[in-house]
Amino acid sequence: MASGIVPPYLLTRLAQAGQPHLQEAALAARRTLDHDDDRRAARLSLSVEGGSLVAELSAGPERTISDAKHTDTLPGTTVRAEGDPAVDDVAVNEAYDGLGATFELYADVYDRNSIDGRGLPLDGSVHYEKDYDNAFWNGERMVFGDGDGQVFGRFTVSVDVIGHELTHGVTQYTAGLVYKDQAGALNESISDVFGSLVLQYSHKQTAAQATWLIGQGLFTARVKGVALRSMKAPGTAYDDPVLGKDPQPATMAGYVETEDDDGGVHTNSGIPNHAFYLVATGIGGYAWEKAGRIWYDTLLAGMKPTTDFAGFAALTLAAATKRYGEGSAEADAVRAGWSGVGVAIDGGGAS
Repeated sequence: MASGIVPPYLLTRLAQAGQPHLQEAALAARRTLDHDDDRRAARLSLSVEGGSLVAELSAGPERTISDAKHTDTLPGTTVRAEGDPAVDDVAVNEAYDGLGATFELYADVYDRNSIDGRGLPLDGSVHYEKDYDNAFWNGERMVFGDGDGQVFGRFTVSVDVIGHELTHGVTQYTAGLVYKDQAGALNESISDVFGSLVLQYSHKQTAAQATWLIGQGLFTARVKGVALRSMKAPGTAYDDPVLGKDPQPATMAGYVETEDDDGGVHTNSGIPNHAFYLVATGIGGYAWEKAGRIWYDTLLAGMKPTTDFAGFAALTLAAATKRYGEGSAEADAVRAGWSGVGVAIDGGGAS
């Protein structure tokens, strides 16, 4: 399972903040880091479950939202089930709607029956722990913190965050990419790609109209930044005195060699993120229709858990060629997108 939408390096910067007015936020970040470290240490080995589809799609999602009541006990108390009307708690309603929007993209566009392809119920827990600065998929459910209120607001506010985390579940059941080094960065990038597509599909935005921001709305007004990441321009999402500057590279020229963050999975994911942006805008129109289809086909193509950027790029080109034809505009856009971030495609498969 993934570590959460907020990278550990960003939480570390906040945890080290010495400004008096940020003492509570720094404490919340330290608690979040401690919790996430424990969760990573206890991480289950998630096996590939296969990406096969059932013959018929479910009529709709089967959602259950629970309230953890600021504890770490999951799932918490059920507060809204499928078909129930909206409640007074905005976080509950945002989680419910975000789970539904993610189900809708995968069902309507890719004929996928929920996260596992077999109608998996979509469960979420809100108000997790006290001032928890993250949201994550734990292999079974979505879990949302409320943020510290000074730097981060509630984590249900961005539908792309919900799509991102649930897509870790899709990757779990299809490609089974390990969460380390380039394969881990691909894991993160695929979640950003489909998280962004959930947002774009729900608003019916074209590739040209989309912001390509991940986590827009999570920061409070105190932060000098617009989102956690930018697929359009990696490295530009924030530049804040406390949080530092967005460290994501846009091309292989800026690739970061590190042992931190499982080998830089949240940092180097900027490279395949930008490749997808270039492919989607190169093709034009709605990104979920062709660029997203190519990426989804690749998820089902039987890549290895340790596939790296070059191997994934080759598989996306193979998927584009299979679906749209050799020399098609779509295949050319895929080749140009990866070339634009410095990843060469030599015709090989997964590595």
